[in-house]
Amino acid sequence: MDKTPGKIAKRGLRFPSAFTILFGLIILVAALTWIVPAGQYKREMNAALDREIPVAGTYAETEPNPQGVIDVLMAPIAGLYDPDSYQANAIDVAVFVLVIGGFIGVVAASGAINAGIGHAMTALKGREKWMIPVLMGLFALGGTTYGMAEETLAFYMLLIPIMIAARYDAVTAVAIILLGAGVGVLGSTVNAFATVIASDAAGIPFTRGLVLRLVILALCWLACVIYVMRYAEKVRRDPTKSLVYDMKAENEAHFLSGHQGEKVAFTRTHKAVLTIFGLTFVVMIWGVLIGGWWMGEMSALFLAAAILVGLIVRPGERAFVDAFVDGARDLLGVALIIGLARGIVVVMDAGHITDTILHWAELSVAGLGRVAFINVMYWLQVAMSFFVPSSSGLAVLSMPIMAPVADFAGVGRDLVVTAYQSANGIVNLINPTFAVVMGALAIGRVPYERWLRFMWPLLLILTVIVTACLSIATLIA
Repeated sequence: MDKTPGKIAKRGLRFPSAFTILFGLIILVAALTWIVPAGQYKREMNAALDREIPVAGTYAETEPNPQGVIDVLMAPIAGLYDPDSYQANAIDVAVFVLVIGGFIGVVAASGAINAGIGHAMTALKGREKWMIPVLMGLFALGGTTYGMAEETLAFYMLLIPIMIAARYDAVTAVAIILLGAGVGVLGSTVNAFATVIASDAAGIPFTRGLVLRLVILALCWLACVIYVMRYAEKVRRDPTKSLVYDMKAENEAHFLSGHQGEKVAFTRTHKAVLTIFGLTFVVMIWGVLIGGWWMGEMSALFLAAAILVGLIVRPGERAFVDAFVDGARDLLGVALIIGLARGIVVVMDAGHITDTILHWAELSVAGLGRVAFINVMYWLQVAMSFFVPSSSGLAVLSMPIMAPVADFAGVGRDLVVTAYQSANGIVNLINPTFAVVMGALAIGRVPYERWLRFMWPLLLILTVIVTACLSIATLIA
């Protein structure tokens, strides 16, 4: 087999692309709507959550609504917006990604990224590996406090070139961001989109169980940092150990854009552009945490930042527009993947099988002992997370049903909340139905099956940590 960097083997079966995987899952879920009984819980408005939640004990079978060929074909469209009501589903995230692409295209065209890479490599010479724990710590902080997820998509095009220039690979860069923020969500402490919503739905203060979640966060973050650092150092010493070694030359050409280690002058204009680049993310985080922003406001922020960079660099109107469009074009595939991923949930809900799966989960934990209960609860949440990747969506769907069941098993409701968020966090490190995962891999040009090869030993380690913590906490409660 030819292992020359940049050449991909032509023989043998190739793993399907992210688009094929997600469309296949849409077909599979549509097929399940013909097999799985349709059913629904009654729902009531919860003022604290400002949304309707299912009521425990009210599940009943309903008229089936099996999804056919037309529904499958409409699913990617409905994943972006509801064609009947025109209500947004994932269209806001897709637009956000395209605007980020345009912004990065303008910044890249200014030459500031190439010059910044050279300057950073000079400043960090011999100490590059310490970027890994620092950056993973910062991303974990965002994950544990406000559920940083879609926002991370903006960071990949900045970090990947730096990691490749430091003689690491794209997998290392993707892992720093995706695992960093992901492990923060896994160990959410005050995350309003996971812990707070789930605790409210379970009828308990979100501060209950905080110590256990901090322990899980610390242990899992440490495990992820050690794992990524070991892989990164292995690749640095021997590039053939990289999981994307066959794409090495191709990735260097794509991400470094002509920067191959030559000295590039780091001008005042470059410094100004990178300052705006960094401040844009600071303002974004402020807007999400304090200003009540979401995708629309963040998209407008990056559009304004792109215009500001254009005014500073002054490339000319045509060159500016071309750079913005080219940057958006680079992330068009990511935007389409987001719609496909959301389409899976659309088909499940339209086929009325989401509540049925939840009802089966409710029945499966009845009559179990305390330790068995919390571990089965964890694995049930793992299974449901594949179909409902949204942390807030899964919390609102499952907690009103599963939390009261814990009372009969003598298990604290806070443990059920922790089991839910840990399971959802672990699954969303590899979940093909989670747009952030597939989007990150698409940006990083990391094939999905290679990400699975990278992740499976770490998933086992994280699972052992979480289930051990849940079991011990149940015994000493």
